[in-house]
Amino acid sequence: MEMNATYTSLVAVGDSFTEGMSDRLPDGSYRGWADVLATRLATRTPGFRYANLAVRGKLIGQIVDEQVDVAADMRADVVTLVGGLNDALRPKCDMGMVRGRLEEAVERLAPSCKKLVLMRSPGRNGPVMERFRPRMEELFSLVDDLAARHGAEVVDLYGAPVLGDPRMWDVDRLHLTAEGHRRVAEAVWQSLGLPPENDWQSLLPASVPPHWATRRVDDLRFAREHLFPWIGRRLIGRSSGDGRTGAQFSAEQGQAFWVTPDDDAAAPGPVAAWRRVTAGE
Repeated sequence: MEMNATYTSLVAVGDSFTEGMSDRLPDGSYRGWADVLATRLATRTPGFRYANLAVRGKLIGQIVDEQVDVAADMRADVVTLVGGLNDALRPKCDMGMVRGRLEEAVERLAPSCKKLVLMRSPGRNGPVMERFRPRMEELFSLVDDLAARHGAEVVDLYGAPVLGDPRMWDVDRLHLTAEGHRRVAEAVWQSLGLPPENDWQSLLPASVPPHWATRRVDDLRFAREHLFPWIGRRLIGRSSGDGRTGAQFSAEQGQAFWVTPDDDAAAPGPVAAWRRVTAGE
């Protein structure tokens, strides 16, 4: 691994885990770990460019068909790819198909970038995790194999106990909180050979478990606001990502675009806003 490397561009590919959910900004949009990572990378390199193509609810076949070729054509320094877990968490899943499509994605992306980053995704501790653990571990074994064959980095979020802590997860129990996103960004940062800023695997302070009644109220809220709508979409064959495109993909033009820090020419510091890169820039 090249230590303290310089990266001029990042493209993020995947589903809601990468799109960024549950960490809502004042304008109503969401910020995810890829956005946090891009902001940090931008402070190191003038003219840094970023594109998040990920869309919530996408299955691995949709990610490959809709995002992979677009990402490969952008020729980014870094590409992150996280997909297949939405497939694995469905009651019926063709893991052979998942294997084939994920392999197709890695074979297309690895030669197109300086560094391809794959992940073993985290899972919230609980009965759902236990039910699907064998299928998830089959997926992660494939991720390890593909990374070894194609020279990609693997960020092992699954192996970090802190990311299984329910306090790291939003009320929907599917998406990380802002603190979870910060830790994932740091994990990817370190996988790129950049100097650590903190220990992303450090455990949260011990806490008193919530009272039984509080847990039941939380369960009812989760079922009403998240579980039942999810089941409803499955029954009618819809997805939360229907009609959506990645944050840096123009449906009207049918192509992706870059964004760069709006204050790029100013003194180094945190990125306050991003602007779309114009043609020829």
